[in-house]
Amino acid sequence: MTTYTNAWIPTAEYKEATRLFQWMKKHGFTCYDDFHSKSIDDIEWFWEEVVKELDIEWYTPYKQVLDQTHGPMYPVWFEGGELNVAHLALDRWASNPSKENDIALYWEGDNGQTASYSFKDFQKEVDAVSYGLESYGITEGDIVTLYLPMLPETLIAMLAISKIGAIFSPAFSGYKSDAVTTRIHASHSKALITADAFYRRGKTMPMKEEADLVADQCPSLEHVFVVERTGAKVKYKSPRDVRWSDLRKNKATYKTKVKKANDPFMLIYTSGTTGLPKGAVHTHAGFPVKAAFDAGICMDVTNKDTLFWYTDMGWMMGPFLVYGGLVNGASIVMFEGTPDYPEPDRLWKLVEKYQVTHLGISPTLVRTMMKHGKGWLEKRDLQSLKLIGSTGEPWNPEPWHWLFKHAGDSRVPIFNYSGGTEVSGGILGNVLVKPIQPVTFNAALPGMDVDVYGEKGEPLINEVGELVIKSPWVGMTKSFFEDDKRYEKTYWSRFNDTWVHGDWVIKDHKGFYTITGRSDDVLNVAGKRLGPTEVESVLVKHTSVIEAGVIGVPHEIKGEEPIAFVVLNDTQPTKDLTEELTMILNQKLGKALSPKKIFVVDDLPKTRNAKVMRRAIKSAYLNHPSGDLNALVNPESIEQIRSIGQNLSST
Repeated sequence: MTTYTNAWIPTAEYKEATRLFQWMKKHGFTCYDDFHSKSIDDIEWFWEEVVKELDIEWYTPYKQVLDQTHGPMYPVWFEGGELNVAHLALDRWASNPSKENDIALYWEGDNGQTASYSFKDFQKEVDAVSYGLESYGITEGDIVTLYLPMLPETLIAMLAISKIGAIFSPAFSGYKSDAVTTRIHASHSKALITADAFYRRGKTMPMKEEADLVADQCPSLEHVFVVERTGAKVKYKSPRDVRWSDLRKNKATYKTKVKKANDPFMLIYTSGTTGLPKGAVHTHAGFPVKAAFDAGICMDVTNKDTLFWYTDMGWMMGPFLVYGGLVNGASIVMFEGTPDYPEPDRLWKLVEKYQVTHLGISPTLVRTMMKHGKGWLEKRDLQSLKLIGSTGEPWNPEPWHWLFKHAGDSRVPIFNYSGGTEVSGGILGNVLVKPIQPVTFNAALPGMDVDVYGEKGEPLINEVGELVIKSPWVGMTKSFFEDDKRYEKTYWSRFNDTWVHGDWVIKDHKGFYTITGRSDDVLNVAGKRLGPTEVESVLVKHTSVIEAGVIGVPHEIKGEEPIAFVVLNDTQPTKDLTEELTMILNQKLGKALSPKKIFVVDDLPKTRNAKVMRRAIKSAYLNHPSGDLNALVNPESIEQIRSIGQNLSST
């Protein structure tokens, strides 16, 4: 196992000034490990103190912190409490004379267009859209899918949907129609909010056309609301299609709906290894509290700071940016464009321009920026930075050191952060009261009862094992949407009353954690999770393809890239066929997530119950030891795959 020396050590003065240390000290702790033990030994005490420290405002106080009548899989948090996330993130600041004129949102478009909104101004926009949505029949409990780039209207829509008591479901703006359609079919969304188009790298990217393809296939959709981002000429189908400008005509103050703590406010889909994407259900007192805690107490975001996470609202870190920032009273930055356009210093220019204190990025992004050289960073004043957050995938040392040295001037801590969509935030992190090493995580976050288990559920030290969580926490998904059985099988079927997260992890004797990869087959492409079944399903729809297997292999920029193997019927493999399959994948999934390499093979390795063994495909392709293949009925199939991999590596 690789060992690292400390790259960042907090001074006593720095440590004692953090929100985490001040909070620990309030409760009689100066040692993080002792405090963490208390946080998992008495989880009701801990999470009650969290909502106090975050000053969560309740319309009706809760009667009980935690009810585990139905076991750890189905905890009920803050029983009897009533609140609304729109109040936590917006209303309470807009009605506070000392905060109402502070900036809630800085926005910048790909084309350089900018906008900023105070909390008070933003509330007026949200109220107007709240009335508009209600006027078109959106009511409490309805689900509205957001298929939008990072625009002010995206955030306005999220908060307006919460205000009226409905539920929003964000989809990645880069998805093609099939992926969005799948999610709308699963959620039974009543409405879709999209844009006419958006800008990316100076080009106008059509969006309404994809949304039309979606709407034509989704009978549950009653309306498609269209943000007029670019003014592109698009067709409006009456009465289904409604212009955004027609939603915001009522300028009256809207009274936010009172919701129960465990009422859902967001349904966000995440890819799995098999079947359809999983719909993680998040509640008004779940995701916002966990995100605000991780950002505020762990990452030290205050109401004087500016948080910018480079992300999309369809990925979990988009909502994290919103609630991690706004619930803490901080300003947030949303960016429509790409970090190296029109010049390679665009990201750093944004940091300088908006005086960003907390910047969130991914290792893939850093590897991309490294290609442009450190000179582009040196052109910009990055002294405002207090912390750089990183999530989405494991690091390797070189880009970590490059970021720490050149962007952080060897003074700014890098907060490695790992959790997931179903978690509402982090499991592991780099708390600011302990030394930080490259690549690793220095702690399980407060309230997260973490261990690393072996095959039989035994705790491991200095060995690779399964990352598990042994107690419930605020923010854990309220099952999967309309699919308790899949939720239980995915996370709770391995060890009794224990959440198995799906990451391979090593915990060393000093308490540092290293993630070595996924223990399931989910791909991690540039920080974005991709279920192999989603790709395979597209491939087998082609009349020439009878089977498909998709794996992820290392990529120097993306971290991991998808590779596809297909078995054909009587069709002869040709270059035209593979080009056609590639084109279809690009159309259905988008270029960013589609395999660039498709190989035709005679057979795929399968178990006796006809399940394709992706692990065997991957080990053969990479020419790694295959391990136990006794479960295969056709072990000879891996030799052809191994030969393909060897031929590629030799060229």
